[in-house]
Amino acid sequence: MIEPHPSRPLVAMIHAVPAATRIAGHAFAQEFPQATVWNVLDDRLLDDARAAGGLTDALRRRMLRLIAHVMEGGAQGLLLTCSSYGEVVDTARGLWDVPVLKSDEAMFETALAGPYRRIAVAASTPPAVPAAVAQLEALIPAARRDRPVDIVTALSEEAAVAADAEATARHLADALRTAGGADAEVVLLAQYSLTPAREALADLLGVPVLDGAGAAARELRDLLVLGQEQTAAAGTVAP
Repeated sequence: MIEPHPSRPLVAMIHAVPAATRIAGHAFAQEFPQATVWNVLDDRLLDDARAAGGLTDALRRRMLRLIAHVMEGGAQGLLLTCSSYGEVVDTARGLWDVPVLKSDEAMFETALAGPYRRIAVAASTPPAVPAAVAQLEALIPAARRDRPVDIVTALSEEAAVAADAEATARHLADALRTAGGADAEVVLLAQYSLTPAREALADLLGVPVLDGAGAAARELRDLLVLGQEQTAAAGTVAP
């Protein structure tokens, strides 16, 4: 078991694609440099979900075994970077008393807290679309009870094999326009692998584009560092 340093919380990240390791690592270096990051990669998770047409019980158990592995290793926080496996987080939260984040949950909460009435969700792999929309819709009753929100989705599998971030952005922009998302007020990237295209896509569309990696890093930082600091400060106050 890894013994985490008190000032450097051990944050595990479980990835389904190698690119997510680099992208999430960059986000944590920028937003949560205090964290000690532990990367776990199973690069068949997404392909197997695609082949099965979605998550199966066997795939859910496989992800839970990976989660158990990092929990037994001393993880103080966990981020699943693959949106297709977000539903497994609900099970994990009932099994372990450690912050466990879905890949895009913090991003969705940020978008719903904003002024946006029409939100677009963009993806480059089919399983990510229903998974992202399900997470977003599940948060609406608490976050936007009195404010309506309209969700439009766009899928561009060409974006997954584009040569660079600019080409990825062009494919996503085309898919959004085709899907009727040209008038969206904000675009949410449903996969970490699309994060490098965020700025180019924002320039093409002229609206904010949000990604999950940075939002997740800030959320875990607030939970694991700021929360501890506030608790410590409260403990020093004389009764």
